[in-house]
Amino acid sequence: MKKILLVGKINDAVKGIEQLLGNHFHVQICPLHYEAVSDMLKVVTPDLILISLVGAYEEHNKIFNMLQADHGQVPVLTIGTEAEKRTFLQFYNEQQFDNLIRPVDNTKILENVCAKIGALLTVRADGSYEVKEVRTRKLVMIVDDNAATLRTIKEMIQDNYDVTVATSGMKALTAMGKNPPDLILLDYEMPVCDGKQTLEMIRADDEFKDIPVIFLTGVSDRAHIEAVLTLKPAGYMLKPAIKEKLLEIIDKTINA
Repeated sequence: MKKILLVGKINDAVKGIEQLLGNHFHVQICPLHYEAVSDMLKVVTPDLILISLVGAYEEHNKIFNMLQADHGQVPVLTIGTEAEKRTFLQFYNEQQFDNLIRPVDNTKILENVCAKIGALLTVRADGSYEVKEVRTRKLVMIVDDNAATLRTIKEMIQDNYDVTVATSGMKALTAMGKNPPDLILLDYEMPVCDGKQTLEMIRADDEFKDIPVIFLTGVSDRAHIEAVLTLKPAGYMLKPAIKEKLLEIIDKTINA
């Protein structure tokens, strides 16, 4: 799922934008403060930075300079009046920066956000929105309750595939509803809702039932492996995963 860093003074307008975009993207909200934005960008790599210019003054030029100098690859979309924009006019000569004139309706915001991060927007007859990401690479979802495992496997495959992660079966299903993956790497030994139950829920949904699932399991005894295979997954791999073998089985399965 695409990530958006929403920067602004925390008011009803910004909260409204967060709610609008949060239905389709992963949105992280951040106060309009240099140190806060700088610290956030040390731990988050967004696909888009969206800034509300309400309450932005010349002192906030420091934020724009930092974005230009250190994060020039990330598009920046601001929302502000012509007067608010003039305070930072020098930056809009660069391709990185663009502005929506306030006031602006939700459809216009979504149209511009989708254009910036590569997504297709459809406005339904009832006024609701459907957003689909335009992918240049296959999307792999990793489902595991262990944060270290998620991080390790993501690092193994992210050069070859887009990657999304979930820490439980229920969180995986919720995320899949917004952005269905092309393949799922599923931990078999998860608490509460284990891999077997998660696979059953995936197969019970007509939208997801054909997504290939590869089990990751930390138990190697024969009886356990046979139990895994009776579920007829697309494949399985023992933990800890070996990068070359993992990429090989993903490539073989996802391109079958």
